[in-house]
Amino acid sequence: MLRGVLIDWGGVLTTSLHEAIAEWIAADGIDGVHYRDMMGVLVREAYEHGAQGENPIHALERGEVDVPAFERDLAARLVTVDGGPPVAEGMLRRMFEGFRPVPQMYEMLAAARGAGLVTCLVSNSWGDHYVREGWEGYFDQVVISGEVGMRKPEPRIFHHALGLVGLPAEHCAFVDDAEANIVAARAVGLVGVHHLDTEATIRRIETMAGLSLRTGNGATPAAAAGTPSP
Repeated sequence: MLRGVLIDWGGVLTTSLHEAIAEWIAADGIDGVHYRDMMGVLVREAYEHGAQGENPIHALERGEVDVPAFERDLAARLVTVDGGPPVAEGMLRRMFEGFRPVPQMYEMLAAARGAGLVTCLVSNSWGDHYVREGWEGYFDQVVISGEVGMRKPEPRIFHHALGLVGLPAEHCAFVDDAEANIVAARAVGLVGVHHLDTEATIRRIETMAGLSLRTGNGATPAAAAGTPSP
């Protein structure tokens, strides 16, 4: 029987990364093809081959490098459609401004907590831009990668979260939109739920919990978007 839900932030509790990035690329005049080629390599290294080497994403997500330094590094790798360099300062804030909360997912978390399930946010952070007002209504525990010095898909961050919620892995679902993180979570015994669609994810959690987790009130935190990671 499901007793706990560990859940990702960006692309799960918010609208998709692709939408937010598209807004930022247009607003900042970034060369989108160059960005996607460059970032695709970094993200694949960070999530698919993380054990084989390090790159700037690892350091940022563990809090080993500060946001301004990462922004300068990222800006140096990018180019605008005019051929010039983008503005580094505030780049991550602008990049994630397009994230918007998904009300149904917050309703599910509130209903889960009301039914006695333990909930825990497990997020890879790109700086501390989270707006935490209202979190007490949705999360029993919060694990932010840059605050704990660990990142998904490292097994230790899952063990850390499980220690906080006080539950065995086999009684907890882990919800994430990144397949590499799901694979890592399953390896430590968690029940992985690969988030591709809001309705499908909620149905899966309801089935595992044997509960209806829909309040229908449309509630979300006062400022829920925060800054999830790509």
